[in-house]
Amino acid sequence: MTQTRRQFLFGIAPLVLPAAVFGRGGAVAPSNRVTVAMIGMGRQAVQVNVKQFFEMPDVQVVAVCDVDAWRLENAKRQVEEAYARKAPSGGYKGCLAYKDFREVLANQSIDAVMISAPDHWHVPISMQAIKAGKDVSCEKPLTRSIGEGRHLSDLVMKHQRVFRTDSEFRSLGNFYRAVELVRNGRIGKLHTIRSGVPFDDVACPPQPEMPVPPELDYERWQGPAPRAPYTEKRVHQPHSYERGGWMRHLYYCDGMITNWGCHLNDIAQWGNGTDRTGPVEVEGHGEWPPPTNFWNVPVTFEINYRYANGVRLIYKVEKPYVKFEGEEGWIYAEYGKPLQAEPASILGSVISESEIHFPFKSDKQDFIDAVKTRGRTLEDAEVGHRTTSLCHLGHIAIRVGKRLEWDPAKEQFTNSDGGNAWVNKRILNPKHA
Repeated sequence: MTQTRRQFLFGIAPLVLPAAVFGRGGAVAPSNRVTVAMIGMGRQAVQVNVKQFFEMPDVQVVAVCDVDAWRLENAKRQVEEAYARKAPSGGYKGCLAYKDFREVLANQSIDAVMISAPDHWHVPISMQAIKAGKDVSCEKPLTRSIGEGRHLSDLVMKHQRVFRTDSEFRSLGNFYRAVELVRNGRIGKLHTIRSGVPFDDVACPPQPEMPVPPELDYERWQGPAPRAPYTEKRVHQPHSYERGGWMRHLYYCDGMITNWGCHLNDIAQWGNGTDRTGPVEVEGHGEWPPPTNFWNVPVTFEINYRYANGVRLIYKVEKPYVKFEGEEGWIYAEYGKPLQAEPASILGSVISESEIHFPFKSDKQDFIDAVKTRGRTLEDAEVGHRTTSLCHLGHIAIRVGKRLEWDPAKEQFTNSDGGNAWVNKRILNPKHA
């Protein structure tokens, strides 16, 4: 599983074929197979998301969608080549390709959609998909504001759709085990959590307006974002799957504060048992790039939260980790590294079957299982909303520059100091506002 995420796009529709076409000998009947459409075929979609679906015999990727014609063509080829390798004949043609996601949602033979578009499109596409009767897996960070997260979560509940916030960190063994150990009292009473994200948001000088590449429908790409002249570092490098510049611009994304922050702080909230609520107090500071910088998300930050149960969370730019500190020891989980603990004997602790809080499975399997059973995923819309809101709260505290008190039930600041003005809209860099 990789750490990169998202990229934007469009298009779709399906063709359901017998299981034998894919060399599965009819093991999974077509009536039991979940048909999935991929909306957005950038880096995360082609390198991670779609490949995981290829390995699932009860899933068929039937369509791809993107506003970049080069990426759309590549995605269609990727799907057809993957299924051709499994077909007895060695060939397969049948993946549908669309530039407009609304055509995907209009296709009634599609059961579910995987949304890997840029952040500014996550909620608009998700909400239309839910209204169209689709189950949804959507990349994190889920939202661009706290208010739109509440609207999304309520809509999922109203329409009774399956929803999965697509972060893989609950499916990484070291983070999963850390949470089970903490929630089963192996470090005693939890009092402090520390989380970090890598330094990744860098400077970028002013950019000239450039001709729009012929393969890109730039108007569709901008969608709900403010209109701005095209330049390569605003979108993504043509004919490439390199990290898109949109991830460092506040028109489209909040930067690392929500990007990796939604991975690590989801684990923090999970271990604290607060992933369906939030803190009651937040204070933070950060460094914004100068007004001349084209990329304008916070570069560094440190944010302090306090929960109603007394637990404190300290979140900063450092490296991707979560550390749980209790009265009887601590557990440290870092991305890609073995667990650490003090005392070390904590790591040898056996979690009995009766103590297991959550099943251990991949994020994609979690989603497909819920689609088939109509159950709840491990990271549904409410959980995704609350985790992303935690990051937004820190971003707002940096923007306002004051300690803020938060009511997680009402989702409002009780000592606003200007904070409530940002609950329902995206946060701006004060040097660029």
